[in-house]
Amino acid sequence: MLMLTFVEQFCLYLFLMYLLLGLLDGLKKYRTHSRNRHMIALAVLTLSLSTTLAFTFDLYDTYNRFYIRESLSDFLSAGVFLFIAILLLNIEKQYFSGRILTYLSFAISAKALALSFLSVVLIELAIFPSIHLIAQYFDFMAFNMLGVALLTWMQSAERDAAEVAINRAKYLGKHDMLTGSLNREQVIEKIPACIEKAQVNEQKLAIYLIDIKRFKFINDTYGLKVGDSVLGKIARRLADSIMLPQVIGRISGDSFVFAVEINDNYQQEKVAQHLHDVISHPYKVQHQEIHLQASIGYCLAPVDGMEAEDLLHKANLALFQAESKNIASVKYTSGMQAHGSHLPAAEKEIRRGLQNKEFVLYFQPQLNLLTNRIDGVEALVRWDHPEKGILSPDQFLPDFEALGLNGQLDSYVLKQACEIGAHWYSEYKRRITIAVNLSAVEFQDPKLVAKIQSLLVEFEIPPKYLELEITENIVITDMVSAMDTIVMLQNMGIKVSIDDFGTGYSSLSYLRKLPIDKIKIDRSFITDFASNDSDLTIVKSMIKLSHGLGKRVLAEGVESEEQLSLLRKLGCDAVQGFYINPPLPQQKLATYLVRK
Repeated sequence: MLMLTFVEQFCLYLFLMYLLLGLLDGLKKYRTHSRNRHMIALAVLTLSLSTTLAFTFDLYDTYNRFYIRESLSDFLSAGVFLFIAILLLNIEKQYFSGRILTYLSFAISAKALALSFLSVVLIELAIFPSIHLIAQYFDFMAFNMLGVALLTWMQSAERDAAEVAINRAKYLGKHDMLTGSLNREQVIEKIPACIEKAQVNEQKLAIYLIDIKRFKFINDTYGLKVGDSVLGKIARRLADSIMLPQVIGRISGDSFVFAVEINDNYQQEKVAQHLHDVISHPYKVQHQEIHLQASIGYCLAPVDGMEAEDLLHKANLALFQAESKNIASVKYTSGMQAHGSHLPAAEKEIRRGLQNKEFVLYFQPQLNLLTNRIDGVEALVRWDHPEKGILSPDQFLPDFEALGLNGQLDSYVLKQACEIGAHWYSEYKRRITIAVNLSAVEFQDPKLVAKIQSLLVEFEIPPKYLELEITENIVITDMVSAMDTIVMLQNMGIKVSIDDFGTGYSSLSYLRKLPIDKIKIDRSFITDFASNDSDLTIVKSMIKLSHGLGKRVLAEGVESEEQLSLLRKLGCDAVQGFYINPPLPQQKLATYLVRK
């Protein structure tokens, strides 16, 4: 009998517990932790055992029977159902079944509270058994109705959740999840309608492609979460623009599309300047101000075309021009599309130049700020063209890249650098480290290590006097392969450095793993850092973080005494730039080194 009583009490409290927890789980914001569930279950077990013990005492003891055994369970039931009713009243979206649940919970709570009171007051009266029987009938009907209403409510809630999920999926299919802007597919789909609308209004549709400069450094310095937050702020600023954009979209990592109706050239330039102002306005992050800049390329519809893909391509060509020439904004012109038409003739000239050794090396000295001596040079290739004279890399490297000849040029430069280094030692008995840039094609060549080893043996050059420079992008493309190659080069005694640091896509977490010797800060950070607090903060952080990783730091593009002095104070290890000395041809460098 006692066991049966315990089971009855335990089932009652267990029912109340699961009813309450089930409702809390249904209301997502009230979901309970698994640890809290265990504590509640333990409380139910303890309460059940405690109330069951009351049945071991005198059954005719009114206090024992009705205050503990009967009244307590009714009182707790009243509290649970009242709490459930209050929760249901606070649900934002009300269903009909939810209202029924609320009314039933209030009714059951009122009945349980009344019975808890009456079981004490009327227990010795003859009418109490009838009241108790009526309460049991009420419970039977109420709990059946409660079950039906609860199932209906759960189905309605699940159906609503499914609709929300479907709508969310549709939204994400059209929008960028991070910023809420249109994604690339929707931008392409929406542009034609915007062009038609602009034509009806006797306007043109200007399509601006915006690329945020050096955004990767924000991610590396402040973290991806901060970077994502800044991207969201950029999207909101563009959406709130006074220019009333027709299309706002994010089509890649830090690239946005901004389409707006315009009617003249002045307005085109005005919109471009407005976008620069919007992007460059400071962003407050972690109690600091972040300053960003953008490169912008744009085109016009229907002047430059009607197809969205074609227009985005043309805007991208203009953007490429803006980035490569370091111009804030560039408008698309028809000449940009003919960029590749000269490549067949260029290939013939390039192959002839490699064969005839028209490509010559210039060397830019690197000043060690600790010893105040020139302890290295960077090899820079020039084309001594028989008709055009000396050509700088930006005049021929794009053709090498377009023709896929980067690897051949790198091999050529490596051999020339080793040959010249051997000549200097033979002639002047002086060794100096020569830094050579490698393209992704050459660095990822499985034969690279063997090729370099062969060159070092052929020209009798100690490995420590050869330094290989790679960009961040090469490292991030294939981290495992890059790590293996760098380790093999390091084991040979060759130095490896990261060139143009801060302009690519790697991060400090990757640099920490790589056994590189040096980090070269890109000249774009040095140009204005003496007068620009943001650039100064960035350079200072680069030097501090790099030293923390055990890497030496070299700053490129030093062009004034002020920059040099400031870099000394910041603890930079080495510098190069026109202030130290411009790139020199082989013979002039030899004279320069002897003089130094």
